[in-house]
Amino acid sequence: MTAVSSLKGSDQGRSGSNIFVLTGAGVSAESGLGTFRDRDGVWTKYDLNDVATPQGFARDPDRVRAFYNARRANLAGAAPNAAHFALARLQREMSARGGSVMICTQNVDGLHEQGGAVEVVHMHGQLLVTRCQACQATWPDRQAMRADTVCGACGRTATARPHVVWFGETPLFMERIVDAVEAADLFVAIGTSGSVYPAAGFVAQARDLGIRTCEINLQPSDNARAFDERLYGPASEVVPQWVETVLAV
Repeated sequence: MTAVSSLKGSDQGRSGSNIFVLTGAGVSAESGLGTFRDRDGVWTKYDLNDVATPQGFARDPDRVRAFYNARRANLAGAAPNAAHFALARLQREMSARGGSVMICTQNVDGLHEQGGAVEVVHMHGQLLVTRCQACQATWPDRQAMRADTVCGACGRTATARPHVVWFGETPLFMERIVDAVEAADLFVAIGTSGSVYPAAGFVAQARDLGIRTCEINLQPSDNARAFDERLYGPASEVVPQWVETVLAV
């Protein structure tokens, strides 16, 4: 049974015309992709300094490529779940009403698009894109990255890295994200830990502007008390229920 709790139950059925949705690893966990900061998360099995920092790549690029090549292989067997499909539906139907839904994700898996969402903002990059460390050119790539991969833009080799934001690097599209939060009348965080900044600070930005806030998560995040409304349970169950409630208004 889905466990759902709400700080302000009277707000649960009220929808906004412009909704900002921030998603994290929890929205994809039921698609077979591991989360990062839970008890059995990715960062309990690997040293992030070795595989998710510019310094780690400089020390041992082959090890870093192997880590992300394994993640690409894992992603090949994943599919969108009910939460992804529900958010795509919310986006379509709110747009038809003259509103908007921006989906900003910390995930690099691309499952939102596979579930039908459009114009998703990938603040932490995309796993199935390769970047040249030398010239910063990017290209779609489902193959294993190799040291002898040639960059089509500058012709160099030994420069291929995943197009993901590592610790110590600045997330992508920050100006666009901040503007979108400011333009929203409802801010929703789904499946996030509330511990990774700057994303964890978006709820404070929204609250400072008087924007209603809602957390949907398996369990309370590190910053759960910052949210006006809190809904807890598996994303594949709670997100579709929440979408139905929003669209019923």
